[in-house]
Amino acid sequence: MLITMPSQRKLFTIILVICAFSVVLLTAHSLATLDSLPVPHVLKPSHGDEAPDREPKKPKPKYKSPPEYTPPPIKDNFPLLSSEGKNTPPPIPSWNVPAKDLYTQYNLPTPPPLLIGFTRSWPMLQQTVVSYLTAGWPASQIYVVENTGTQQANARGQLSLQNPFYLNHTVLKDILGVNIIQTPTLLSFAQLQNFYLAQSYERQWPYYFWSHMDVLAFSFEDGNEKAKAKYNEEGYSSLYTMALKTLKDARENDPRWGIRFFAYDHLALVNPEAYEDVGGWDTLIPYYVTDCDMHSRLTMRNWSMKDAKAGAIFDISVALDDLSVLYRVDGVKPSFTDPNPPPPEKGGMFRWKRYAEEEEMKRIQKREEIVAGWLEGRSTTGMAVKEALVNKREEEKKSEEQKNEEHETDGLDKWRALQKIADDMYHYKHGGKRGRNTWQLGQRGGQGEPFYYNAEGLAKGIELITETGKEVYRNKWGHRDCDLITKAGLSFDDQWMVEKDWGRF
Repeated sequence: MLITMPSQRKLFTIILVICAFSVVLLTAHSLATLDSLPVPHVLKPSHGDEAPDREPKKPKPKYKSPPEYTPPPIKDNFPLLSSEGKNTPPPIPSWNVPAKDLYTQYNLPTPPPLLIGFTRSWPMLQQTVVSYLTAGWPASQIYVVENTGTQQANARGQLSLQNPFYLNHTVLKDILGVNIIQTPTLLSFAQLQNFYLAQSYERQWPYYFWSHMDVLAFSFEDGNEKAKAKYNEEGYSSLYTMALKTLKDARENDPRWGIRFFAYDHLALVNPEAYEDVGGWDTLIPYYVTDCDMHSRLTMRNWSMKDAKAGAIFDISVALDDLSVLYRVDGVKPSFTDPNPPPPEKGGMFRWKRYAEEEEMKRIQKREEIVAGWLEGRSTTGMAVKEALVNKREEEKKSEEQKNEEHETDGLDKWRALQKIADDMYHYKHGGKRGRNTWQLGQRGGQGEPFYYNAEGLAKGIELITETGKEVYRNKWGHRDCDLITKAGLSFDDQWMVEKDWGRF
């Protein structure tokens, strides 16, 4: 039998079929092997029918350590009003009560408003308002500008005393009789100044006064080179009266009057036309050095800025314990409390002192200095030192008695006591190593209340945008300090047009 071999074409086809069959077998085997292997966790689906063996760990934030010290709760510093059933303040000292429509006697077309901006610290704001009232400023002409960003929360009474933004509308409007204007949101200092300007348009104010909320204001009740007459003498002028005189003089004798400063801008009188002429406050420089920018531009445009005297105005950071002393209520002695005292030292004692304690420390120090000087020139024994101290005490006592006798005859003993405490409050703020604005952190409550904002967070946020504003100022003028005209030779049109003038060499 003859056996024939397949042709080459048939042989190639057979080989091709065998190879294809082998590939199919190998693929099937590989898939079966893969199915039997464990699937790595990273390849497993995050969502679907097959859940992971263990839940992924949730990220945990790293919280800051709690503060080692929190200031004690503040107290309302007008206990007479906060007592149950009391809704009338004591009478304003009669010599400071303004005559009705007194402004008309100075040829002024409208009563001059006094704007006091408020963001934090009710005791400080209430103190400032009461000091202006008792110095003779009419309540109807005082406008507290609530700049808290809490919308209607204060008007509805929804915030507590320990909330930094707390403001008592009832006390201000219904009891003290002043006005309240609310900003639509929390404004920076520069924005608030432009808000005042906007109010002058809306309410047709051709001028206005504004004041910081951390001041104490008094009339010159003892008379001085400006007032000339004492409170009980013919021709006496209260703080309000002297402010009217300054306004009248500016309007009649200075066609380019811009600002009148009373203790710099702790109290200031503003001509809205001047602000408008220079474009208002630069809101990109929100806090510190924004006054350098604004006042320089006013000077560049030939608007005058002059100092004036209306009363004794103190820049302070602490609150009187009882505001009744400003009304000269009998039996109330002036004292003050720091709303944000320093942390206690070891042993639990506070570094801050009340007024009486501070005075006692000063007296002790004074005696020690006297004795040291006495010892320096004499050989002495312990008995001689004691004798020197006794003699000095007697001299101080006689001197004090003599002063009291003199003061009893002029009725100014309470006013002088207020001047003394105000001076102590001023030096407490400016004489220590702590910051000037520590009072702004005296309230740490309000958690859970409408529009709550962490007090320390607010302070830090303002600090950060303040530094940014300073950098804006430096870039705007090419100069770092306030002396834009005298040291940098800049003019109004040089804004954002010059290179920086430091670091050239």
